[in-house]
Amino acid sequence: MNPSAPPSNPPLQLIEHLDSLAERVGQPLGTSEWILVDQARIDRFAEATGDEQWIHVDAQRAAQGPFGGTIAHGFLTLSLLPRMFETAFRIGDVQMGVNYGLNRVRFPAPLPSGSRVRGHFRLLAYEVLADGAQLTVEVTIEREGSAKPVCVAESLGRQYRSAA
Repeated sequence: MNPSAPPSNPPLQLIEHLDSLAERVGQPLGTSEWILVDQARIDRFAEATGDEQWIHVDAQRAAQGPFGGTIAHGFLTLSLLPRMFETAFRIGDVQMGVNYGLNRVRFPAPLPSGSRVRGHFRLLAYEVLADGAQLTVEVTIEREGSAKPVCVAESLGRQYRSAA
């Protein structure tokens, strides 16, 4: 194994039945693939949202600022959650999932341009719905090479079963 090679992506976790998650509250669900957050992604997000604050888009000025370079927007970090969920775990009998919202969200550390991030998912709550379940999932987004996460959030999602 090459010690300078970047960490590989973990395997996608397959969960056969939505109902089986009721017994997995408090347990990990999976870890996503790595995602590169480069300056091009940050610039596209700034343009799409109108948040063009210099700490995100002005490399020269940001080099002299508190972070030593440009950093990703917190909302850009959150916007990566759907891709992270998709590559961390899949529930076999779910037809569709929808974002129901977020509870607590924190950004304990900045996310410098050029960093790679991935999400770690842990099931906090499982609530039965008539046609599926609502999951509360703790997401911890780590930055490669950093001990401190760049985001910790509680994501609420509604999962709907496949038609039999």
